[in-house]
Amino acid sequence: METTMLHMPNISCGHCVAAIQDELTDISGVSSVKGDSETRTVAVQWDAPANLNIIRQKLKEINYPAD
Repeated sequence: METTMLHMPNISCGHCVAAIQDELTDISGVSSVKGDSETRTVAVQWDAPANLNIIRQKLKEINYPAD
C-alpha cells in the first residue's frame, strides 16, 4: 500500500473535502482519503491498479489540482 500527502490550494471548506473524497474513493485501488480544509491537504492511500498519476489526473479533472 502506498500513501501520499497532497497539498490542495483550492480546498476552502468541508464541501470541497467531501467532493474530493467521493471522487477519489471511486478510483479502483484507492482505500482511504482524508482531507483537511484548514491545512489544505489530502492524505491518500492506494494499491494497484491506482497510482499517483491517476489520482492527480482525477483531481485535475474535478478542478482540485494538487501542487
